[in-house]
Amino acid sequence: MSRDALLSLLADGILLLHVAFVAFVVLGLVAIYVGRALQWRWVRHFYFRVAHLAAISIVVVQAWLGIVCPLTHWEMALRAQIGAPTYAGSFIQHWLHALLYYSAPEWVFIAVYTVFGALVAGSWFFIRPRGRSG
Repeated sequence: MSRDALLSLLADGILLLHVAFVAFVVLGLVAIYVGRALQWRWVRHFYFRVAHLAAISIVVVQAWLGIVCPLTHWEMALRAQIGAPTYAGSFIQHWLHALLYYSAPEWVFIAVYTVFGALVAGSWFFIRPRGRSG
């Protein structure tokens, strides 16, 4: 395997990891609220809920501090090394623009991340996780 092919594969792997992270954050919250209605026990699992809250907390803190996600940096650095196309801005901005043809100022994304984070934090009060043991 050539160096460029390996770097491209690594960049694609980081992209997949990034998509999985976003899916975990977004679908995790949907699952928590739907799971409450359908009485799914796993949505109250303490460690799932801690991981979910930690994931969105990282996103919110990065947004407020103006930090682009490290996964975006790593992916773009790998793509730049092989001369592959890269994108400007954050991962979410890029894909929202690509999927929805919508671009917004940075403050809009900060607000959306913050509101979403508040919904996740609120889920701890409305749909309490079980204790660590069960």
